[in-house]
Amino acid sequence: MTIDAQILKALRAAGVGAISGADFSQQLGVSRAAVWARIEELRSLGYDIEASPHQGYRLLNAPDVLHADDLASRLGKTKIIGRDIRVFRETTSTNDVIEKLARDGVKEGAVVFAEAQTKGRGRLGRKWISPAKKGLWFSVLLRPDLRPQEATQLTVASAAALRRAIESNTGLKAEIKWPNDILIRGKKVAGILTELHAEVDRVKHVILGMGVDVNLSPGDFPPEVRKLATSLKAELGKPVSRPELAVAILRELDRDYARVCSGRFAAVAEEWEKHCATLGRRVAIRMGARQIRGRAESLSEDGALLLRTDHGHLERIVGGDVTLEK
Repeated sequence: MTIDAQILKALRAAGVGAISGADFSQQLGVSRAAVWARIEELRSLGYDIEASPHQGYRLLNAPDVLHADDLASRLGKTKIIGRDIRVFRETTSTNDVIEKLARDGVKEGAVVFAEAQTKGRGRLGRKWISPAKKGLWFSVLLRPDLRPQEATQLTVASAAALRRAIESNTGLKAEIKWPNDILIRGKKVAGILTELHAEVDRVKHVILGMGVDVNLSPGDFPPEVRKLATSLKAELGKPVSRPELAVAILRELDRDYARVCSGRFAAVAEEWEKHCATLGRRVAIRMGARQIRGRAESLSEDGALLLRTDHGHLERIVGGDVTLEK
């Protein structure tokens, strides 16, 4: 953890109390002048840090910006996801950045956030609108010991974790639309793009790309999707702290990734099914030029959707564009 992250962690732990420059110097193993320099740098980033000659330093307010040291200080220690956090002011797509890190041999658990994406993408090649400082646009690098056909478990686990984090952080009731969307009152508020890189019998690495519409206004959405999409701000009636939500999501992702890797996917799937808006519904699924209709019944052991077609056959679906029918 960097010095800035340690400073922010200590200030938050102090609550309404203050920490003296001497205590900081002793804890961090640096001079009081060095502590002051780092405090000034944090202030320049928007952190409101009070300095009293008699009491010391106190954190009064933090900006709604994504700052790697701040996210690390809030998150603390995790098993895997979030142990390496990087934030970009702008990039094409965070999935592109993670793909380069994967090729360079970076360990799993690395997370890349971008304040804005110029070429954000969703499933099936769709464009993902990523306006600056209004959402969470990020990707996670994983290197699971799974067979390629088991990788669907990661999409299921990610959706369960994302839904849980949104609901616990905002109080809004969120649902999952198979395979990768989070809905609030039937409108999409978040999505997951899973990109798999594998050999015949083993997964090399997986990139989990996530987009969460946090503080977007209706005008931020293209006209063609305004009836289908929403944001947490729109549903809650007030802005949501993006750093707080980001940390909540990373914690839940780390938790569910550990459950998948330890062979406890069944517990994840049970929670997913409980909050899935797709199961029990009639759906139309388009897979390329083919479209099938039927009733979504359940998840398979590896995370595929089991669909009872109109002809009575039970089909295993691992991907496709899903429309919920009335």
